[in-house]
Amino acid sequence: MARVTMAVVAKEAGVSKSTVSQFLNGRFEYMGEDTRKKIDEAIKKLGYQPNYLARSLKQKRTSMIGVIVGNIMHRLSTEVSRSIEDYCHEHNMQAIICNADDNPEKEKKYIEVLRAKQVDGLIIFPTGQNVELYKSMIEEGYPVVFMDRKVDGLKVNSVLAANIEATAESMRHLISNGHKRIAIATQPLSTSPRVDRLHGYKQALNEASLPVRAEYMVHADIKKMKQELDKLICLQEPPTALFAGNDLVFLEVLEFLKEKRIKIGRDIALVVFDNIPFAHLVETPVTTIAQPGYEMGQKAAEVLLQQIKEDTQGFHEYVFPCELVIRESSQKIDE
Repeated sequence: MARVTMAVVAKEAGVSKSTVSQFLNGRFEYMGEDTRKKIDEAIKKLGYQPNYLARSLKQKRTSMIGVIVGNIMHRLSTEVSRSIEDYCHEHNMQAIICNADDNPEKEKKYIEVLRAKQVDGLIIFPTGQNVELYKSMIEEGYPVVFMDRKVDGLKVNSVLAANIEATAESMRHLISNGHKRIAIATQPLSTSPRVDRLHGYKQALNEASLPVRAEYMVHADIKKMKQELDKLICLQEPPTALFAGNDLVFLEVLEFLKEKRIKIGRDIALVVFDNIPFAHLVETPVTTIAQPGYEMGQKAAEVLLQQIKEDTQGFHEYVFPCELVIRESSQKIDE
């Protein structure tokens, strides 16, 4: 069977080939509803499939973007990826999603592979370890947006959560409930959100004239987290409250406290920085800091597509406020 071309569709619909092209590219500004309906019916009747390769060669775009996620296991990563995919679908784009596992070698490989596939731009949760590669993309004007993480010294569009402010707010909440011995547990300080959350933690302690104690600050790999938490509770003055830096840390904390028969909300207060969909369902509902992941993903996709279509220069940091969702886990503990 001969391939159905755009010209055949145009003849069937009784319109010009350029009008069919406008329809396929979603340009409906000067197209009547009747014309759109005729073209749509002709496409369905003839079983027309657009030649995306020919279109990409003509437009010098592939209508594809790449998304390189730091760690797909994080709830935020899942929300952001879904949001970007939704936005691309609405704008006749496709998103290829890759998981770098916070590994700079995997990140570098994915950047190179996606660019070899000629994707129109990239949204990256940067490891921060491929600075020269980031620089080369920025300097050549390649469309790129950093998500969730920033890399100092680079002028690139970034979409971030207000990590410092949100952490400080949660600390003030714990302090207002009488807590003076507050610990923080994060993964190693290799990314900007972890560094910023530690900054917010220290900022709130300093504001309240409380000591910043090194033994209360845990920064360990997930595999070693429970070992470090054990050291924490064995201190002569163990903390009465704990700030968990993200959802993966929270799961380790939850398992550890269960093993030690330490009751959340009674024996220790707990606040978690991340979107935990089941936080209100555990025995003691957990206080969380909710990030607007879906909105952040939409903004990243919007900014990237604007760069692609308009070949815009310059950069901006889009910082999204977070919400402290107070539940029973962070209530005052009677000492």
